[in-house]
Parts: sequence; C-alpha cells; structure tokens
Amino acid sequence: MADSVNDCAKQDRRQMDTLHSQFRSALENFLNYMLIERNFSQNTRESYNNDLKRYLMFMQESAREMRGITASHIERFISELYETGLEASSMARNISAIRSFHKFLVIERALDTNPAENLHLPKLARYLPAVLSVEETMRLLEAPLGNTAQSKYGSRDKALLELLYATGVRVSELVNIQQQSLYLEAGFVRIFGKGSKERLVPVGDSAVQWVNQYRTGLRLSLVKGDSDDYLFLNSRGKKLSRMAIYSMVEHYAQLAGIEKKISPHTFRHTFATHLLEGGADLRAVQEMLGHSSIVTTQIYTHIDRSFIKEVHKTFHPRG
Repeated sequence: MADSVNDCAKQDRRQMDTLHSQFRSALENFLNYMLIERNFSQNTRESYNNDLKRYLMFMQESAREMRGITASHIERFISELYETGLEASSMARNISAIRSFHKFLVIERALDTNPAENLHLPKLARYLPAVLSVEETMRLLEAPLGNTAQSKYGSRDKALLELLYATGVRVSELVNIQQQSLYLEAGFVRIFGKGSKERLVPVGDSAVQWVNQYRTGLRLSLVKGDSDDYLFLNSRGKKLSRMAIYSMVEHYAQLAGIEKKISPHTFRHTFATHLLEGGADLRAVQEMLGHSSIVTTQIYTHIDRSFIKEVHKTFHPRG
C-alpha cells in the first residue's frame, strides 16, 4: 500500500513539473486538502489531478496567471473539452473539479472572486455520441479474427479497426490514406483532413503490426492493374467506400455483442475519451484529432512531434 501511494506521489510530481510554480502550488494545496480534510478516495483524487492539471496547462497559456482566469476563459476550455467528444459523465466531473478548485482558492483567499461560480454543464452534453469502454473496444477489435464467414478479409478489417482506434481519424480521412503516407517505422501516419490541412498522427505498435501484416499479405492479392496507392482496398482493387466501412463497423459491433448504436465516428470519440481519461494533455489530443481550433486559436502553441508521440504511447490503451 505504501509503495502504491509513493508511486502515485512520484507520478503527481512528474506531472506538476509541466506547470508554472503558481499553478503547481495551487493544485498541490487543493489535492492535499481533498486527501486530508475531505477524505476523498485515491481514485477520485487522481481523476481530479488529471482533470485540473489539463485545465491549468490550458489556463497558464491563455490567462497567464491565476487571478487572470475569467468565466470566459473557463467557458472556452469547456467548449474545447466538449469538442473532443468526452462522455457527459466525464464532462460533469471536470466541471465539478473546476468548481471545487476555485471555491477552495476563494476560501483560502488566493482569489477574491470565483470565476467558476456560474459554470454549468453544456446543454448539448446530452447529445454526446456513444463512447466505447476499453473492454468494449478490445472486444470489437478482436471481432474480425473470430469471423469465419469473412475470414478472407479478416486481416484487412482487423488492420482498419486498429488504425481507426489508434489514430481517431474521420472515416473520410481513413478511406483516403495512401501507402506513401505511412511512416510506420517512425510510428506515424500522415493524414489529410478538412480543408486539405495536413497532420501527423502517432500509431501504436498493435496497429502498426496489423497494418503491416495486411499490406504484405491480403492487400497484395487485392491489387489490380488499375489500383491506386490507397491503403484499404475492396475485392475489386478499389479503395473502400465510406458506406462499406460503416457496414463493417456495425457488423463487427454486432459480432462483439455491443448493444450501443455505433459508427466509425464512435472510434474517434472513443480515442479522445480514452486518452483524456488517462490524463493526456488536451492540446496534444486536439492536434491528433485535427481540430481547426489548434490553428485558429492563438492560445495554442506548436507542439513537438516527439511530445505528441509520447502522449499517445503513455495514455492510449493500444499505445
């Protein structure tokens, strides 16, 4: 038990190192207050730590200092968090953490007013799409391997689902991935998103393994004389259509016993949720998703590719 607490403390200290001293000190004081005076469980404390660290990293770039945080800054953060597709329950916990944190700072007289006093869960949260649990995701990813009726295309379908979950790409982006855009030895794939914006997204070892297996096996038998360089091909040697992938996801979800109504886009929201729930940096997740706000909002700074890859490797279940 003591070793577990010490490990958590070491992890907390490593995470705190990325925050400015003012923000780091405020968060440390709040977490100690939760643990000692409020008697919160270790799991709740860790969740609040992840949520608030991400929140404060955002604020130290936009508001610059604790007293500079306004309701407008908080609303912007919540809006950005919402855009990642985080589950409503997780959104509620984030908001609860922010409210409690600022209320604590007012009580401790570190702040004169509480900018989070009137913070409410966005009304649109009730319409958030389905998100798969880690266990459901693993069942879905394994479904192509147990599907004897379509075993001929099992390696392709397995590689496709793994890549969807590994990268969080839109289905429109997935169908247009070409082999020349794969940098699998380096652990990246180049994605062309909306408005022809280009981004590099990390790919974990599992997806790399299955994509390589498909490329050196089944794909070679699917290629025809007029085939292009598209990664995922149908039986005629043409690129898979979006509707084919929709049908594929629905089919394997049924085989996996998943009762939620899901689509390829569910993988995108699941990808973001699993990373954020693990404590990943919001800016890194948004850049992986290719959100336009990364480009248009001045509070975001350039993120080193090695940092994004490390975030993916550390927090993605298939990293």
